[in-house]
Amino acid sequence: MIVSASQPYFFPYTGFFYKAYRSDVFVILDNVQFPRGTTWTTRNRFKNHQGSLWMTLPVKKKGLGLQKINTVRICHDGRWAKKHLESLRNAYAKAPYVKDHLSFLEALFSTKFEKLIDFNLKIIRYLMKHLQIDTKITLLSELDIKAKGDQLLVEICRKFGASQFLVQSAAGKHLDADRFKKAGIRLTDVKPPSPVYPQLWGSFIPNLSALDLVLNCGSKAHDIMIAG
Repeated sequence: MIVSASQPYFFPYTGFFYKAYRSDVFVILDNVQFPRGTTWTTRNRFKNHQGSLWMTLPVKKKGLGLQKINTVRICHDGRWAKKHLESLRNAYAKAPYVKDHLSFLEALFSTKFEKLIDFNLKIIRYLMKHLQIDTKITLLSELDIKAKGDQLLVEICRKFGASQFLVQSAAGKHLDADRFKKAGIRLTDVKPPSPVYPQLWGSFIPNLSALDLVLNCGSKAHDIMIAG
């Protein structure tokens, strides 16, 4: 049994989904602390005629102190939803497979999700489907685990009887390998491929949101993602 885990990113990049693809169970860390400052849970990159198109989801933080990710609420003030949808429409108007996914994007940005976790999970599940990844997704909040830090990850593995925990190189440096070894769990280093594929708007930009890959490559996106 191979397990991996990640925070619920906003329109994640392909490496997020590659790790899920390599796992039997993919745990979404939904009830850990919401990161302070800039975070991939509310921000990611796409591509338009100017190059990288950064998009941020506004959330409520002022006066709320430390929050868990699954309690963070979306701020619906202003016209950001219409602007984000219009930006994606303009950026990908000539993408070969945009028509297959436009209805999803329209529904996504017209729905007033109360919580960040629900918005991001909608995106993650949709992209997993179109990247042909059938790995089981489980929310940490459903597992009734009280541990923190490295021990939290160990307990996640124990919950599923996992013998391996996938970790990317940068994150692995911060984990206590002996703690996992004593629990009979092997830390397996995974380096997600950085796929190169046909993009709009000039020179290729790596590690954009996986939506860019799906809109440009359609059903070929899965093979491109795993081949790198």
